[in-house]
Amino acid sequence: MTKPFISVHDLCMDFDDTRVLNTISFEIPEGEIIGVIGRSGAGKSVLMHLLRGVEQPPTHGTIIYHMAACDRCTYMDVQSRAGGKCPECGGKLVAVDIDLWDKKTDGMKSRVMSRTAIMFQRSFALYGDNRVIENVLHALDDIRYPQEHAISRAADLIDKVRLSHRMMHIARDLSGGEKQRVVLARQLAKNPAMLFADEPTGTLDPETARLVHGMLIEAAKKNTMGMIVTSHFSQVIEDMANRALLLVDGEIASIGSPKSVIRAFAEDYHEFEEQATVELGGKILSARDVTKKYVSVDRGVVRAVNSVTFDVQKKEIFGIIGKSGAGKTTLSQIISGIIEPTSGEMNVLIGDDWVDMTKPGIDQRGRAKEYIGLLHQEYDLFPHRTVIDNLTDSIGLDFPKELAIRKAVITLRMAGFTEEKSRGILNRYPGELSDGERHRVALAQVLIREPRLVILDEPTGTMDPITKQDVKHSILNARDEMDETFIVVSHDMDFVRDICDRLALMRGGRIIDIGPTASILAQVTEEEKRG
Repeated sequence: MTKPFISVHDLCMDFDDTRVLNTISFEIPEGEIIGVIGRSGAGKSVLMHLLRGVEQPPTHGTIIYHMAACDRCTYMDVQSRAGGKCPECGGKLVAVDIDLWDKKTDGMKSRVMSRTAIMFQRSFALYGDNRVIENVLHALDDIRYPQEHAISRAADLIDKVRLSHRMMHIARDLSGGEKQRVVLARQLAKNPAMLFADEPTGTLDPETARLVHGMLIEAAKKNTMGMIVTSHFSQVIEDMANRALLLVDGEIASIGSPKSVIRAFAEDYHEFEEQATVELGGKILSARDVTKKYVSVDRGVVRAVNSVTFDVQKKEIFGIIGKSGAGKTTLSQIISGIIEPTSGEMNVLIGDDWVDMTKPGIDQRGRAKEYIGLLHQEYDLFPHRTVIDNLTDSIGLDFPKELAIRKAVITLRMAGFTEEKSRGILNRYPGELSDGERHRVALAQVLIREPRLVILDEPTGTMDPITKQDVKHSILNARDEMDETFIVVSHDMDFVRDICDRLALMRGGRIIDIGPTASILAQVTEEEKRG
């Protein structure tokens, strides 16, 4: 039978004259995920803080941690490991029962707390100006993780939370869901015996929430980690918990299987079908009345782009089509920040901030350009540099060799190569690759910079049909694996038919129509099909 990890007995908590927890009693076995559900104000967060040992002590009752303490150093583990050797110093692990709020614990409380971690709903607790990998390295440094292995461990943790394609991003420029995953990586770095997750996905869209839930469950199984998850969304509890308890006005109204507890919750509050209100696939780019004028000696004022307005959604493959001279390339250069428009706004979502690409400065266009990748039709691979050198040189950072290889392989896989093929081409030169392979390496060269938005300017060129299929699959794969958004500028109607979710048809600098791919292609003239 699984040993108890935490025993809670007659726990009460008063704030002034208000009782927020009343005679709470239950046990948590080792490795169990227990869900705590209830309406806002039911006492979920107060219970979480008391179980972790923070804030003020309970008014009444006990919280006992059953653990194994090393007799030589400060290391602690779950009690089922008692009798074994300490992994840090080789000492003996001895069974101990620790009353978390007893003032006479002689330092044992801090030792218990060092083996727990917590995730809050809104507090991301990240080093905002540091990169993702640096944030995780800070967490490893806090637990005195051996420096010679820290980079590899940090990369492993980032991979676990599926953020390898964001490891070099500045933390403040991440979206809310991405920040939450970095927090998770930082907490897992501590190798906790117990993780407290207080409304961990309450503000996230449904798809991101499910992703974070899966990561938490996987981490619990792999590390024999216990977890307490609070939520007022019933689906969170059903997705994650082995067992659940319902709090009503500070008391346990029901405890048992998630489904039975959720049923009780639904009967009282009719919230069984409650869903997060954040819509999946929000805007990542919003152009408003964008115009670019040129003065020509023979033609006078030319409006290459004329009052263009459109939006692009996250993870969308958005096509811009039209014949030569329609304004496609000029528009793509405005989006990527290469040229400034004469008027209008080109807003790009970076993290949780909207940045106007039409405004110069490090807080505007300079900030956003780092997260916009552009792959020209005539892409550049240095012919006398290996694949790995082409990839890592494009980042402009000094990578330790170990991390450079790891990052290159991850990115090549995102671009459509298998793991084996990715490793096999690292030390090859571009001339030793096929056209399709070179194109995928060029795409990887853009993706390794970890862009949020990738602009592909005539990506197929004069490619044969087989190579076009390779490029198509690499783009689709990058979208699936990296949550990438693409803008495809092309006159290849067969290609955009296969790959684009929506199209914008340009004529004479204007967008004539935007809509589903099939309906826009039905409006294309024979001249436009020829480019």
